[in-house]
Amino acid sequence: MRRLLLSLAVLAAPSLALAQSPQDVADARIGYFRLLGLEMHDLAAMAKGEKDYDAEAAKTHAANLEALTHYSMAGLLAPGTSNKDLPGKTRALPAIWDDMDGMHAKAEAYVAAVQNLNTVAGEGLDQLRPAVGKLGGACKSCHDDFRAKDF
Repeated sequence: MRRLLLSLAVLAAPSLALAQSPQDVADARIGYFRLLGLEMHDLAAMAKGEKDYDAEAAKTHAANLEALTHYSMAGLLAPGTSNKDLPGKTRALPAIWDDMDGMHAKAEAYVAAVQNLNTVAGEGLDQLRPAVGKLGGACKSCHDDFRAKDF
């Protein structure tokens, strides 16, 4: 299922260039972040002890997150697609476009956390927990500055 979703996201990427509206771009961005959340969900559950640790599953989730870091976000961050522009449709704050350097810095921290996760995902729960914590912290940092709590 995850591979199907990833394949669909990759196939949909060229359509972003032909997007007809800011809502199309926002929907694609939301879909991208849902994929990230899908992969992070089981990793977080393992790290919290809510789900049994599975080395192969952890490695697969980490690899999928790493694959998604190679997707260019440029098309997903088109101006005119913030929650100010599309009220009730997206939680992307205008601060993204006001502080693109800050957004890039947070993205770099996220990529570093994903790379770290990939080195330890299959090495045991004691190695997975801090790597997932670091990744969660990178996600939270971006959410705190660039994502509204509600629509």
